[in-house]
Amino acid sequence: MKSYQTELHSAWLVGEINPKEIEALAAAGIEAVESHATQISIEQAREARRICDANGIKIHSVMRGANFNRDDLYKSDVEAMIRAIRVAAAYGASSILCVPGRVDAPPVSPDKFKIQFDPETLELKSLTENDGDSPEIAKYIAAQNYATQATRERLPQVFKVAAYEGVRIGLENVWNNLWCAPEFYAAFVHSFDSPWVGSYFDLGNHVKYAPTEKWLRALGKNTIVKMHFKDFLYDASTPSLGHFTPIGTGSNDWKLIRDVMEEIEYNGFLTMEFEEGESRKLTLQQQVQKFKNFFAGEDILKGV
Repeated sequence: MKSYQTELHSAWLVGEINPKEIEALAAAGIEAVESHATQISIEQAREARRICDANGIKIHSVMRGANFNRDDLYKSDVEAMIRAIRVAAAYGASSILCVPGRVDAPPVSPDKFKIQFDPETLELKSLTENDGDSPEIAKYIAAQNYATQATRERLPQVFKVAAYEGVRIGLENVWNNLWCAPEFYAAFVHSFDSPWVGSYFDLGNHVKYAPTEKWLRALGKNTIVKMHFKDFLYDASTPSLGHFTPIGTGSNDWKLIRDVMEEIEYNGFLTMEFEEGESRKLTLQQQVQKFKNFFAGEDILKGV
């Protein structure tokens, strides 16, 4: 067993806080939960925190999507984001996951991407080596660049509330067809130059674009707010380039990923967002064993 200086903690994805579910998670050894229930009152959030506290469970984060690149929606989404931050604070959460927007998929597969961008302006210059005169690719590049510009202008409208409530914003590009290369995504996150903005990184979502450890190294130290614990099996023979799969059966090199987390000094929570197929038959205790194995740098399926 390797000895690590960094400390990782297990978490589970939930909706509205259910006392029986929280009791079961606590009994199995899960340390925290992440909730996607943000459209509740402050009083309801405080009661949810009380239930979790009584069971030794922390509500560490919440999830929220936004449309900062949509001129017709962004104002209402800014207000919804502010409310979600306040709910997160009432939960006792230290972060909020934010998917800041999405655009339509480009007309080429990610395995053809050769992304070139301006490191100063973050303007996407080309998507592939042979963009040529493709109107479809030109349309995608224009949409990508507008999304970058709009998000950089509009997201800061919530920073004062985030700072007041002590809730850090973790940006996630969860297959939203934006910032689809490690260096590009890292540059986008770092461009906000704010202690209240970082990356909410998913260990399974990015495999079809580049190996997970490459993303982690591009983001570097003090950038990742929280993580999702998930696996993906890369398969170049399929249009989607693969599929999600039970943790430990995909393309992620989990021992290497654990070492890279130590390298970038990541301390914090990993939320098991969901498991696929046969893993749904596993007990909570078996799922917790996957966490323990990964945290210790051992075979992730040992004893499962």
